[in-house]
Amino acid sequence: MTAPRIYRAALLVIGDEILSGRTHDRNIAQVASWLQVQGIRLTEVRVVADDMDAIVEAVNALRTRYDYLFTTGGIGPTHDDISVDAVAAALSVPVIVHPQARAILEHYYKDKDGGLTDARLRMARTPEGADLIENPMSGAPGIRHGNVFMMAGVPSITAQMLASLTGKLEGGLPVLSETVGGWIKESEVADLLRQTEKAHESCQIGSYPFFREGRTGANFVVRSTDRAELEACMAALCAGLDGLGLEYTPGGI
Repeated sequence: MTAPRIYRAALLVIGDEILSGRTHDRNIAQVASWLQVQGIRLTEVRVVADDMDAIVEAVNALRTRYDYLFTTGGIGPTHDDISVDAVAAALSVPVIVHPQARAILEHYYKDKDGGLTDARLRMARTPEGADLIENPMSGAPGIRHGNVFMMAGVPSITAQMLASLTGKLEGGLPVLSETVGGWIKESEVADLLRQTEKAHESCQIGSYPFFREGRTGANFVVRSTDRAELEACMAALCAGLDGLGLEYTPGGI
């Protein structure tokens, strides 16, 4: 029996403001969560500066390695928004003013101060051959070219673009998860986690420590695309915790 295909994606976060710490990225979590619902696994995330060569290199590496590449940032109206130019260079196609994007922006800005200025028109630029991703929040659309999806850096706008893509991408089986946690130090269960994961090859176990109420604890998340394997791995993990005399809470703390 052939194992079901798992579709994989990468996320490229673009922007000097992310790397400088001026802006705290919130798109990674929401893109990862959205992809999981679509049945697509986020496998790699990279962050690059507003640098043409760096963006081109990352786009070409990631779009060929994964089924889908999502980018956030660098598609706005200012001079340092160079993501469109970089992606076009990576794809070896020219940059054009997309006629549908221009029409959308003309309509959006017709009653706004200044109308469709040259700066705002920059948001209609796309790599030639691209389709648009709807953005009901601010008019300026996202961009799709093959398996590359270009979205805004502003999380609320990214969320709207993702919503417009929901159910439209070919995906695989969703990643299922179960959590157990307790006032347990990771060092106490490191061997148990490793051995349990090794015994259940279709599962992954993530350990997420925390410090609360003056105490150290951790939540352990088991993930798999197979419900039966997930339950078997979770049962083995809980049995191991029992064997070590450790108290735990299903669902985590």
